[in-house]
Amino acid sequence: MKKVSILDVVEKSGVSLVTVSRVLNNSPTVREHNRQKVLQAMKDLGYTPSSAARSLARGSTGLIGITLQTLGDTVFDGIIHAVNESLEEKGYFLALSIVSPRQMDNNSQNYFLFQEDRVDGIILLSTLAEKDYVLELKSKKIPFVIIDNHIEDTKAVTINVDNYIGGYEATRHLLDLGHTKIAHISGPDFFLSARERRKGFEQAMKEAGIAPLVISKAEFEIRDGFNTVKTWLHNGLRPTAVFAGEDGLALGAMDAFRDEGFRIPDDVSVVGFDDQYFAQSINPRLTTVRQPMEQLGREAVRILLGLIDGSAKRSKSVCLKPELLIRESTAVCKEKD
Repeated sequence: MKKVSILDVVEKSGVSLVTVSRVLNNSPTVREHNRQKVLQAMKDLGYTPSSAARSLARGSTGLIGITLQTLGDTVFDGIIHAVNESLEEKGYFLALSIVSPRQMDNNSQNYFLFQEDRVDGIILLSTLAEKDYVLELKSKKIPFVIIDNHIEDTKAVTINVDNYIGGYEATRHLLDLGHTKIAHISGPDFFLSARERRKGFEQAMKEAGIAPLVISKAEFEIRDGFNTVKTWLHNGLRPTAVFAGEDGLALGAMDAFRDEGFRIPDDVSVVGFDDQYFAQSINPRLTTVRQPMEQLGREAVRILLGLIDGSAKRSKSVCLKPELLIRESTAVCKEKD
């Protein structure tokens, strides 16, 4: 039995392909009697639009690209799943691209997704080549949004978490538990998120009238958290609480303290950031600041599709509030000043 196509609907309804396409996309510009012709033809033929037909109706590829540097981050994994589900609901497919260091070293003009006829839009997920990618996408007039941007004064549409508030509330939690010897392990300055989390930490400490015991910068790696704490202790710095700017850093810090005979949270309280999947599986479970992964992904899709169909030409950037999750890695300070 021959499968019914969009062209069969055109023939049956007696209207143009353009009109059928507009009906499929619920365009308000179609005259009502023509809309009814198309709907009746679809009913008579038992026609259900395929993804290819919807792409034809849009005059598009039906593909949205997303670029990222690694799949080793469970926050990114959660965002990608949310993006994929949202796109499926709208009849789009997701094209995933992991950008290697070699690709970033080369001129982004050769970047295969950044071609007008390959995708309808792009989501840049915490890209390390933000400046070059933004310039190229704008020059090619490809709609795009950025999740977790790093350039502070970017003119692009961004979807971020309020990292400043997250850092502030994490530190405020430790202060409320009576801690005064509080240290911070910050991520690299390249990342706007790391800078904002550190600012939130510093503001909370300033308001409390307490100087940070120490602020150290490290890569977002478990081993860096471990080595940072080992260096502190070797140099005679003994915090009663640590705010780590990322869960991997927090995990490494906890391991280092335990390795030196400290108990968590009895001797040292530790707070992380992100709520990676392992955060509630380790012992003790990690107090952390959760990024709203699902909401980040869905907001990115909503805004990007608005840019594509022209309904959101002046889309505003979005900043979502994180959530402090209090678990077992933090406790009331027992040390007396």
